[in-house]
Amino acid sequence: MTYSLNQFATMFHVTEYTIRYYTDIGILPCARDGRNRRVFNDESLNWMQGITCLKGCGASIDDIKEYCRLCKLPESQANLQKRYQIILRQRQRAYQRLAEAQATVDYMNHKVQHYQQILAGDIPDDSNPQEWTRDNRPAMHSLNAKAKRTH
Repeated sequence: MTYSLNQFATMFHVTEYTIRYYTDIGILPCARDGRNRRVFNDESLNWMQGITCLKGCGASIDDIKEYCRLCKLPESQANLQKRYQIILRQRQRAYQRLAEAQATVDYMNHKVQHYQQILAGDIPDDSNPQEWTRDNRPAMHSLNAKAKRTH
């Protein structure tokens, strides 16, 4: 089966520009029809699924390009090891994003409890930045710093 540029972009919920970019940098194979328009097939679909997966894991375009380049080389232990290293880097980045997300959840849980105390009348309302002064401004929270400490 073949797909037009528009059909292919729609299938993967990306723009036509993104698909053109991927073909232009050589990570997404495509053919050309008689009018020189990009046409995609099942092989293209396989590559785009892999690209989408890596992109969803936070891989950079450079990492995706390298992964695709390695996939096109003859299979070998060294090649497999290099692809494995890319996957390990992506996993580490995923752990970092997970830690950052957990830090955000922890912070928001703290804020919810704080608001519950205010609403219950247990503490005065100190949640409005318009009312803060140098003396009563809450301490700054750094979600990224907390996330980096957890992993």
